[in-house]
This record gives sequence, structure tokens and C-alpha cells, in this order.
Amino acid sequence: MASGGDQHLLGLLTEAIAGQVPVVMATVVSTKRSVPRRSGTKMLVYEDGTQVGTVGGGALESRVIAAAKDSIHSGKTQLLTFSLLEPERGDPGVCGGTVDIYLEPYMPVHTVFVIGAGHIGRAVVDLASWLGYQTVVTDDRRDRVSEEAMPNADFRHNGTVAEALAEHKVTEDTSVVVVSRAYAIDVDAIPQLLGTPARYLGVMGSERRWQTVRKELADAGVDQMALERIHVPVGIELHAETVEEIAVSIMSEVIQVTRGSTAEPQDID
Repeated sequence: MASGGDQHLLGLLTEAIAGQVPVVMATVVSTKRSVPRRSGTKMLVYEDGTQVGTVGGGALESRVIAAAKDSIHSGKTQLLTFSLLEPERGDPGVCGGTVDIYLEPYMPVHTVFVIGAGHIGRAVVDLASWLGYQTVVTDDRRDRVSEEAMPNADFRHNGTVAEALAEHKVTEDTSVVVVSRAYAIDVDAIPQLLGTPARYLGVMGSERRWQTVRKELADAGVDQMALERIHVPVGIELHAETVEEIAVSIMSEVIQVTRGSTAEPQDID
């Protein structure tokens, strides 16, 4: 049965996950001989190093917090072993025992924010949802963002792009896919999107359409260098023809950018 302290930490963990706040749960998983905390002791560590709970205090805890911050940046779990024997050789304590601490990061779910709820927009939402992403879709046509029309969207917004951005904050853990029905929507949306820290920003359209959009943005005073961060035409070249194939092309590029295109290929047994 969980203690009152553990229930409090689990409640805070639930809040962090719901609020898309990165956090690490540090748990003492095993101990030998004399150590400051027993097995099962937990501590939460936030991205700025703030902690709730304790796994022993002192140099030991400082090292755990530093390692937890690394786990947040890498998104990887860690199992740490500390010997609390000889501080003169760098051990974080003199209790005489050893302790194993498991670090489990809980990271925000990456969001795919789709502007435009036409056939391609729906296909992107469906595929992104299937891949495990959180999905947001916005369109000024109410019937296109109904639950019936967009059953796999986590959040549906009917209205302007500005209203959608105000309601659903775009962060570094957001990829924005613009698949609108008209270039005027793109001209309105792009300056707003350039002001966000979105990790990926892709815009659908032909070369002719993009040149029209770019000219209007230039006439409006938008920095042309800022437009270089936009992936246009959106998606990886797969010679896609069907709506579903285009969605695969788009999500392939989202994955490539968000996961890092320089990663070494992994062997699969």
C-alpha cells in the first residue's frame, strides 16, 4: 500500500504528465548495509532541478538530481549505483552501504498540430494518432472539425488560426502541418507560426502557390530568411499519389525532424 508521501508524489506526477511538464521519478530500488533511505523511497525531479521528496540528501542527492536532469534531456532511463563508503575517493557519503536508484523520465507527448481539416488534414491526424502523437486540428469550417469528421483528433478547434494558437500553445514539442485549402490562409497563418518554437513547420502547396505566398509575405514585411525554416513542399518525396500516401510522406518528415535525421541506423534482431 502506498504511503501518504508516495501518494502525494504520484499525484504530482499525474499533474506533470497531464500538463505536459517533463519530470523524472527517482526510486531507490535496492540497498545493502547502512544507507540513508530504504528501498521504495521516491523523489520527483523537474527540469530546473527542483525536487519533491528525498532519496538521502547531501552529495548523493545532488548527483541524483544532476543525473535526472540529464535523463530529461536524453529521454532515457538510468540505473545508478552509489557506494557510500569512502568520501576521499569521491563516494557521496560515509554510511557504509550501497544504493541503486532508478531514474524514469516522463516526457511531454509530441503534438502534431494540423491547420486545415480537409482530406489530407484528416489523414495526417489519423496517422499521427495511430503513431502515438497527440493531435490538434483547426479549421474555420465547423463541419470539418466535428467529432464525426475528426474522430481521432485529441483536440478540435473551429475558428481562426490565431484563436487556435491561443487555445493550444505551440512548444518545442510541437510539429505544425499546414494543409489548408487556400493560400490566403497560409499568408495569415505563417507569420504567427514563425513566432512559435515549433520543432517542425511544414506547408503544403505547389511551387507556384508557395511563390505567391512568399511574395505576399515579403510585401507584408516578413523576414525572408525566417521562411527558410519552413519545409515546403511538406513531406518527404515518396512519389505519393493517394491521400493516405501523402499523409505517410508528411509524417515521415515529421519523424525525421523530431527524432533527428543524423541518428545512426539501428540493427533489429
